[in-house]
Amino acid sequence: MNEASTLWTIAFSAALLLGVLTKLYLNGRQVRHVAQHRSSVPQAFADRISLDAHQKAADYTLAKSRLATIDLAWSTAVLLGWTLLGGLSLLDQWINSSSLAQTSPLLRQVALVAGFALIGGLLDLPLSWYSTFRLEERFGFNKTTPALWLGDLLKSTAVGALIGLPIVALIVWLMGSTGALWWLWVWAAWMGFNLLILVLYPTVIAPLFNKFEPLQDEQLKTRVTALMQRCGFSAKGLFVMDGSKRSAHANAYFTGFGAAKRVVFYDTLLKQLNPGEVDAVLAHELGHFKHKHILQRIALMFGLSLGGLALLGWLSQQVWFYTGLGVLPQLGAANDAIALLLFLLVIPVFSYFVSPLSAHLSRRHEFQADAYACQQTSGGDLGSALLKLYQDNASTLTPDPVYARFYYSHPPASERLSRLNTPAMATVSP
Repeated sequence: MNEASTLWTIAFSAALLLGVLTKLYLNGRQVRHVAQHRSSVPQAFADRISLDAHQKAADYTLAKSRLATIDLAWSTAVLLGWTLLGGLSLLDQWINSSSLAQTSPLLRQVALVAGFALIGGLLDLPLSWYSTFRLEERFGFNKTTPALWLGDLLKSTAVGALIGLPIVALIVWLMGSTGALWWLWVWAAWMGFNLLILVLYPTVIAPLFNKFEPLQDEQLKTRVTALMQRCGFSAKGLFVMDGSKRSAHANAYFTGFGAAKRVVFYDTLLKQLNPGEVDAVLAHELGHFKHKHILQRIALMFGLSLGGLALLGWLSQQVWFYTGLGVLPQLGAANDAIALLLFLLVIPVFSYFVSPLSAHLSRRHEFQADAYACQQTSGGDLGSALLKLYQDNASTLTPDPVYARFYYSHPPASERLSRLNTPAMATVSP
């Protein structure tokens, strides 16, 4: 191993260690803060949230934090296994020794990506199963059955293979066939693929997993339609999704792109909120469109993807990038797939440290969407809806401030409700 490889190994190891220590520190802060405030409901919420509900949210948060620590240890071990301990190199060598390698260099590289994805998925299964059938079950959120869970797993694997393998084949082919600026071609193909998925997801992919029925409540439909017209928004339809067959968590969202946009309500949400509150939640989502948050995020994704692929274009030509991560590149053979996999493994280690910037931007967007909802509907309804959702989803009202600043994509309840122009929430301190 030369000096450049050694320095790269040290840089990767140092970033990984610093990231693990930071995650443990933040998780520890969250656990201590939530546990310290478990015994009493914050004064601002005392008349709306019962002690039992508050303690359930605290216990749920603590349980998820303990599982997150286990997941951190496991995922770190898996990452080291793939990289410095030589797992990815061994998989590549095994595939190269098979008859497939002699048949087609492209198929060999696609097989490497497929094998990596399959092994990674299998390694993730135990924690996924535990989260669903132990943690979520314990707090009354899990509604899925083992048969449904297994069916979802098989369907998602099949969909992933049908959609993922062709795009992987295209990307690997472009990497090896379009010269030094291959990353521009890959970027164009990847962005086109993402836009296509935005169109296909609501009508082709999502119905494979859930039932989507037109909204039947005529009164609610009239209110929602009037709200969208008032906001200058049109959608292809209003649908109710049978989210209750898997979870008791509630949500509402827009899906699709362009003319394929749909408004989707979880059936659990409609059971928990009154019509005015549903209006307010929908107005919040409309606020994201009014402020062009979705387009901003797509543009940001385009820009980051372009920068990332340009970086990969340079790294893929550096021997130290491979050897410093425990991989010996194949002499006289294409290494495009292994470069792509190494990049996908390494980037999260370094990008973790800028994640607070993304979280901050997301929280800012949430405040803007809340303000828009208060202009279009009742701020009291929005505040009431948010409190119900916090309670029904067992979201803690007392997160650690540092943890929340680092991770939370949505503002903590106290900050969010304090900004709503409602007398009932006027005393909530930010």
